[in-house]
Amino acid sequence: MERHRKGLLLVNLGSPASPLNKDVKAYLQEFLSDQHVVELPKWFWQPLLRGIILPARTWRSATFYQHMWRPDGSPLVIYTKLMCEKVQKRLANWDVRYAMTYGQPDISEQLHRMKAAGDQSIIVLPLFPQYTKSTHGGIIQQVQDSGVKTTVIHHFYQYPQYQKMLAQQVDRCYRQKDYDAVIFSYHGIPTAMVKHGDPYLKECHETTAGVIKYLQLPHEKVKMAFQSKFGPMPWLKPYLKNTLMQLAAMGKRNVLIVTPSFVEDCLETIEENDVQNYQTFRASGGRIFDSVPPMNASDRFCDFLATISVDQLKEGKRFDE
Repeated sequence: MERHRKGLLLVNLGSPASPLNKDVKAYLQEFLSDQHVVELPKWFWQPLLRGIILPARTWRSATFYQHMWRPDGSPLVIYTKLMCEKVQKRLANWDVRYAMTYGQPDISEQLHRMKAAGDQSIIVLPLFPQYTKSTHGGIIQQVQDSGVKTTVIHHFYQYPQYQKMLAQQVDRCYRQKDYDAVIFSYHGIPTAMVKHGDPYLKECHETTAGVIKYLQLPHEKVKMAFQSKFGPMPWLKPYLKNTLMQLAAMGKRNVLIVTPSFVEDCLETIEENDVQNYQTFRASGGRIFDSVPPMNASDRFCDFLATISVDQLKEGKRFDE
């Protein structure tokens, strides 16, 4: 086996092992026990999570997973595997693998396998364009705990190559119908995180502004919103669901949804948007509700992942510097 290789670990959020209740419950418990995701004290949160939230949420989430599950598994896992395979072909002399923050493959285990294979310069690339503690915090913690030296890419929304790709996808979809509004919908986070210094809101605004520069559609039609709110605490606003109802009430009945914080189809794009938010919009008087497909392991996106990994290694930055 070739030694002293360069390594790349693509990291995604994760998925239940199956859409069955027991696997969904195990996944949710791991995910919602991460204090980078839910910052409440353990003594308060864990009894609430185990006694109320998991029993109530598991069957509902399992229903959603069952609806979106494919014969070969979870779309998020399918596309992550495909990204890994395509990037490996582009970086033939590298060792390219993938891991999940929650579930399998485990980040630490993959890093140790890469180290044992002779990988000395390892890039960790979270598949989230914008940085937020709720996604990156858990990844960086697991990387640090592994003891394996790595270089972590914190975000990639700022690259013109990424912004141009996204703009071209949006314009391609926009030309197909007469839309009244184009909504850039980002995954929300609690507003408390932003108050404590999380750069996510700033990076979302910068993503929208960067993509708008390359859009051919009328810029005044672009709006921003946030989705996937969880729990009673305030999250980033405006909420997508409220925005959709307001647009319908204003007579803007044809909308196109863009999801710049998701690089692959997942629960939030397939179930939350294409089912739940679609139903909300239609019930409010809306007519056309379409979504711009995420990158979904496209050749251009995999070219981009390979390019920024090579560039980052040349820069030689470490996550703890």
